[in-house]
Amino acid sequence: MEFDVFVHKRTPGWRRLDQLVGRRRLTGAEADELVTLYQLASADLAHLQVVAPEPIVLAQLTDLVARARAKALGARTGVRQEIVTFFAYRFPAVLYRSWPWWVSVAGAFLLVATVIGVWVANDPNVQATVGSTEEIERVTAPGGEFETYYSENPAPSFAAQVWTNNAWVAAIALFMGVLIVPAVYVLVMNAVNIGVSGGLMADAGRLDAFFGFIAPHGILELTAIFVAGGAGLQLGWTLIDPGGQSRVQALARQGQAVGAMALGLVVVFLFAGTIEAFVTPSSLGTPIRVGIGVFAEALFLAYVFVLGSRAAEAGYTGAHRSIEVT
Repeated sequence: MEFDVFVHKRTPGWRRLDQLVGRRRLTGAEADELVTLYQLASADLAHLQVVAPEPIVLAQLTDLVARARAKALGARTGVRQEIVTFFAYRFPAVLYRSWPWWVSVAGAFLLVATVIGVWVANDPNVQATVGSTEEIERVTAPGGEFETYYSENPAPSFAAQVWTNNAWVAAIALFMGVLIVPAVYVLVMNAVNIGVSGGLMADAGRLDAFFGFIAPHGILELTAIFVAGGAGLQLGWTLIDPGGQSRVQALARQGQAVGAMALGLVVVFLFAGTIEAFVTPSSLGTPIRVGIGVFAEALFLAYVFVLGSRAAEAGYTGAHRSIEVT
């Protein structure tokens, strides 16, 4: 009786696996489902070989597992398909699943930057700790160091430099987030730096120039840093609250999501760095340059909350598509 119940329970999964094995081509989601069902069927076969050596069922299941293994190995060899699956499903899904964390980081970051900026703009004593009057003027004056920073190096090399620096900051926020304090420190220091620059420019009456040079690339760039910070802190929180799993299991699961986040953010920072190198210092009018930055941010948010929500609902995570067979 126990054997019959087990087979009855597992048969829908075996049938679905047989359907996938028989298909000539699989989508990325179907390939993930095939691998998951193959692993379950392999475990079922091992179980039946021990508890119920029924020859007909064992022969059929052995054949199915062998065919599924061959199909799974073939499904995993498509590098191009894996890349498409990652950027179409896995990366947007993990961005969507973690959005409460990075939106919270964004709110805290912007609050700290604003408070620091207002403080610096209205307190000459604080300004004096930043630099002398002459040094500050060299930075904030029209055509000063704040503006020439974006154009003093050739655009391609500057883009590479920005990309490397941002990736390094994001990596610290992501992977040091497990310790929480280092990630918080990196985020706070970046918020302070932006606040100080904004405060000095505001005191010089050049707040419009500050946003005109920061916004084109900074909106997307900062969002990516918020994402990295949020994911890193979520990883650290997993150690405090593993959510019903063992800490090792929870950390492994969240670590896979962080790994996917790191890979995807490399591309996001590439776009932000390209905008910073080619658009921010360009001769385009400020409304056009800022508009390009806003457009890039809108595309990213649509990617997260439209594509990402659909991928998450379909069961995608940073590592694989979650399949439950009943």
